[in-house]
Amino acid sequence: MTTIKTRVLKENLSFDRAKLLVESEQHPETNEKSLYMKGIFIMGGIKNANERVYPVNEIQVAVDSLMQIIANGDSVLGEVDHPDDLNINLDRVSHMITNMWMDGPNGHGKLKMIPTPMGLLIETMLKSGVKLGVSSRGSGEVDDYSGKVSGFEIVTVDIVAQPSAPNAYPKAIYESLMNMRNGHNYIQNAREAAIMANPTRATEQQIMTSPFQADQKLQKYLKETMVKLISEMKLKR
Repeated sequence: MTTIKTRVLKENLSFDRAKLLVESEQHPETNEKSLYMKGIFIMGGIKNANERVYPVNEIQVAVDSLMQIIANGDSVLGEVDHPDDLNINLDRVSHMITNMWMDGPNGHGKLKMIPTPMGLLIETMLKSGVKLGVSSRGSGEVDDYSGKVSGFEIVTVDIVAQPSAPNAYPKAIYESLMNMRNGHNYIQNAREAAIMANPTRATEQQIMTSPFQADQKLQKYLKETMVKLISEMKLKR
């Protein structure tokens, strides 16, 4: 008897498998540079490592739905590593999805790093040549017999360590950050920066009281802190 269950669906793709490109783009008006990752976010029409098959039409509908959210002015935020549920944890936000599209059977997309502690962490790692993967996070019904997915919805795309190295940097650095002096303050700044990245869902009071707003010195300090932390961890490995 065929059993169909609705569940949280997470699909990892390595840096090479996703054919990821890391690019820096300069804003034409402010001249500020932002770092982006783009490539394949989810593969369709084939059985993946989790024994699931995403029909191309299911991915198309999910991509269109996510792009409608962006078109409506809302931000789609992503995290470092991914939780076991569909909630977005503001203290782990590192980036936002700026675009998704179909190319053949696959859903492609583009991520923009934002200046939260986790975003600065990822930016520093990418500029240092660290290869990080992506992981789509969503929900859908899965046929236990065929592995076919239906009713698929994409909630976000997270940045993760390579599948072959599940204990690599992102999670380890996050935990070290929490244990270091003033680590909680860095996480609080991450929450405030994430609010600023998604003002349509933030209250006016939250935005006006955020010390992270337009604070380039704080962003520089956080980035220097991340570089120092990564260097210390490398020495211990």
